[in-house]
Amino acid sequence: MKQDGSLCNNLKSIRTRLGMSQQDLANIAGVTRQTISGVESGQYAPSVAVSLRLAKALGCQVENLFWFEEDLPEVEAVLTKPVPTGRQVRVSLARVGGQWIAYPLVGNDAFRIEMIPADGEAQGQIGTNKVQVRLLDDMDKLHNTVVIAGCTPVISLWAKATERWHPQLRVHYNFANSMAALRSLDRGEVHIAGMHLYDPQTGEYNIPFVREALAGKSAVLITIGVWEEGLLVPPGNPMGIKTVSDLVDLGATIVNREPGSGSRMLLERKLQEEQVPFHTLKGFEHIVHSHKDVALSVVSGIADAGVSTASIATAFGLGFVLLHRARYDLVILKEYLEEAPVQQLLSTLGHRLVQSQLEVLGGYDISKIGEVVATI
Repeated sequence: MKQDGSLCNNLKSIRTRLGMSQQDLANIAGVTRQTISGVESGQYAPSVAVSLRLAKALGCQVENLFWFEEDLPEVEAVLTKPVPTGRQVRVSLARVGGQWIAYPLVGNDAFRIEMIPADGEAQGQIGTNKVQVRLLDDMDKLHNTVVIAGCTPVISLWAKATERWHPQLRVHYNFANSMAALRSLDRGEVHIAGMHLYDPQTGEYNIPFVREALAGKSAVLITIGVWEEGLLVPPGNPMGIKTVSDLVDLGATIVNREPGSGSRMLLERKLQEEQVPFHTLKGFEHIVHSHKDVALSVVSGIADAGVSTASIATAFGLGFVLLHRARYDLVILKEYLEEAPVQQLLSTLGHRLVQSQLEVLGGYDISKIGEVVATI
């Protein structure tokens, strides 16, 4: 609530969180209920004495109750994607490579299951891709943030487990396919990119793609594990699908992933190996953008199959046809390895609680979790 144009307070939210009525607080603070009502509504600016009494009654500091709007700090940040000109936009913030990065909380990016709290509000665009952001959270919390882009559910499980040991550490997870995550790392928008891409020409996982995308930059690849990739099908595999060519022979309808995703690259590679033209596969151009959406398409009957992982099949109670085993790696620029939040996060890869979370997912071999598999 604002008072006197710029004086703000959160008296009501603190009072209600403590289960107090206006009269309860008035009795403890030695003021009238009308005073409490006037302060909360912004109709009355309290004196120093009343402010101190209210703070004491609520067990907090005066500055936790009252502040001037102009006292909220601002930072200049680089946007990760365009936002409408002249519109205020909620953003998440993190410090990456010496600059503030703003991640617009717009559309699907504003949600996981629940709405994501904002770190700040973008006030106005400065030039082409910079904004002035009014902070809504503590600066220390924002500094202690690690940003990861990737597409595996393992990242969110790892993040939650890590935050239990390091309560001051925050892990910001941006959903992105492997190539999009790598490009985001190259642009300096994230600390870590997760990827699972196979290069049939070299027989290597991820490394050739990292060398090409991060040309001239030094990076380290740390593995999370090897996961099973294949076709999600209805329980019991009623159509009897065993290969990708069966999809055409049996008239199955699929959903596909977007270009740049490991799942799409796997499907295209298998189709080429079995000499099946892409256009003969029903649903090849029906694009969804996550492993979860592939599973939901099969569960709902929209599709007969789609490429994802064994752990996703287990989570949704679906059948699974193994096509490939892929190594999932974390790609980190060397310059970020010395940052304390990144070190804290990586140190937990060897912890038993993290490993047990991955083991129960199914379809993961984590015997080499945390190993450095390449230095670029």
